[in-house]
Amino acid sequence: MEDKAEKALVRPGFRERVEELMAGQWREPVLVLRLGDTDLGFDVPGRRLDGTVKGKRLVRRFFWNVFRGIGGAFVYVFALLNGAGSGGGKGGHPFQREIRVKGPADAMALALTDRLRKASGPWLVCSPSAIALVDTGSTYRDLADAPPPEILWQARKPQAPGIDFRKRVVTWPDGSSFAFTLHGRTEERYLRERFEFPDTIHWTGRPDASR
Repeated sequence: MEDKAEKALVRPGFRERVEELMAGQWREPVLVLRLGDTDLGFDVPGRRLDGTVKGKRLVRRFFWNVFRGIGGAFVYVFALLNGAGSGGGKGGHPFQREIRVKGPADAMALALTDRLRKASGPWLVCSPSAIALVDTGSTYRDLADAPPPEILWQARKPQAPGIDFRKRVVTWPDGSSFAFTLHGRTEERYLRERFEFPDTIHWTGRPDASR
């Protein structure tokens, strides 16, 4: 049932369209992964927790804080009424963001993550010498109705950051990092069929993946 739901969220053909675009541009085999949650938490000087620049959008920020406070209180009361506060549920603020972007002020990781926050159908694309962020727009729609994929950000060696597929972390030379999540079990399985511990990528799939 869960796999069917994921397929409904990512219609067939989107991955292949991104593969065709980037493999054609880079002239290399590529690994294309649909990214999961883009509601990132930031630990970067000069940025708020949600990634916005401190000192900007003050009016919008004020109303968001009001909405978050009201919404958080409502969800908290609802959780208490349903027993979540009696030890059977997970504690924490309902709007709490997981810190997944870290680094110094003006971190190099921001070039990718600032664009990721605005994407509606983000895909992480890797090759032996490059990495990119591509947006296909919403993957709910039929492929025939979707716009062409848009490259939001890309880097090639020696400027490209390193990527640890085992830890799901992209790391830049300045020490900044982005910990990414994948879009459900389908993407987890897709990566597992191409990744071999400790750090080998089989660009066309592992020979034993079907066993």
